[in-house]
Amino acid sequence: ELTGKLIVVEGGDGSGRSTQIARLVDWLETTGHATTQVGLKRSSLVSKELQQAQQGNILSRTTLSLFYATDFADQFGNVILPALKAGFIVLADRYIYTLMARDLVRGMNEDWLKNLYGMALEPDAVFYLSVEPQELVQRNLAKNASLDYWESGMDLGLSRDMFDSFLKYQTAMQSAFKKLQKTYGLQIVDANRPVGSITRELRKKIRALLAQPGQ
Repeated sequence: ELTGKLIVVEGGDGSGRSTQIARLVDWLETTGHATTQVGLKRSSLVSKELQQAQQGNILSRTTLSLFYATDFADQFGNVILPALKAGFIVLADRYIYTLMARDLVRGMNEDWLKNLYGMALEPDAVFYLSVEPQELVQRNLAKNASLDYWESGMDLGLSRDMFDSFLKYQTAMQSAFKKLQKTYGLQIVDANRPVGSITRELRKKIRALLAQPGQ
């Protein structure tokens, strides 16, 4: 029996996922909850190989999908399930929805993706931090002084200009997430707001989740 909770925070690079998860961990642990964290490319099995392969920018779309699916499956079996069985609150910095959205934008078959991630548990809550692409690009440039090849969708040939490609790709990703929202019930959170305001909203929603009968 799974007595823990799986809470997912989705959103593009620069949406504030990591900041919000760190704040939620502090809050949950000070209120007596044991937590653990998972995210993309953190599997001990393939994370290093995945990062190395991505640096070459030469992977086919199917190969990249299978790499990420292996990364997820390893963490799911070895971290997520054991933690949920032990009663932990698992906070996921992205989940299968980011992987599916990326692949949908790249023209992958939706039914194939559903089968690929068929082993995944439905989370107790999924929060999608929505930020306008124009704001996302400014945040990424301010933080890194450059844009990431994959997060800009440069493999799709949307534009030779990385700035323009980033805006087009992130707009397409938002459309893919809206499609997933209808199927999986993602909760959209306006993340164009100040950090503290977003944290308060997430806490309120999680507090309500934990207060449900039998929790």
